[in-house]
Amino acid sequence: MTTTDWITDIALVLIVFRQLRESRLDLKSYLLPLGIVAFVASHYLHTVPTAGNDLVLIGALVAAGAVLGVAGGLYTRIRRTGDHLLIKAGAVSAVLWVLGMGARMGFQLWTDHGGADDVARFSVTHDITTGQAWVAAFVLMALTEVLTRLATIFVRSRLVAAGEQLPAGARPAVPALDRTA
Repeated sequence: MTTTDWITDIALVLIVFRQLRESRLDLKSYLLPLGIVAFVASHYLHTVPTAGNDLVLIGALVAAGAVLGVAGGLYTRIRRTGDHLLIKAGAVSAVLWVLGMGARMGFQLWTDHGGADDVARFSVTHDITTGQAWVAAFVLMALTEVLTRLATIFVRSRLVAAGEQLPAGARPAVPALDRTA
């Protein structure tokens, strides 16, 4: 791993710790994670391979990123105080974030230190055609996790701003859409 790899991976993992302390939800809350993931995407996502089962791998990791992102956004507390919204990542949100972002770093460390042959055998067995498929899958997973988490937080913040208080992990009651009652 290069120094840039370490810095970007650690920055993506640590960004959630910034939100463990309650702070104001503002444009910076959205732009910082988007900026980091845009940097990662621009440096590592050169192509999206489509041969063999590359898209299956990419789709599976993108789906995992979406699940982690939505869950992380749901387990983030958003509350109104005066004219401002405050945000605080809960423990579940932090664990999910570190799990998702740490997976990429862990996979890269594993392949750099002895796991490359296992990945190559798995890739051949499952018709994953290039190493770029793994890169694209993990980068798109991180991008999806960031985007879905931020989208979930945005939607929840609009509900709170409209007057509905939502604790971490709570789902808004939408009678027309909620068929579980």
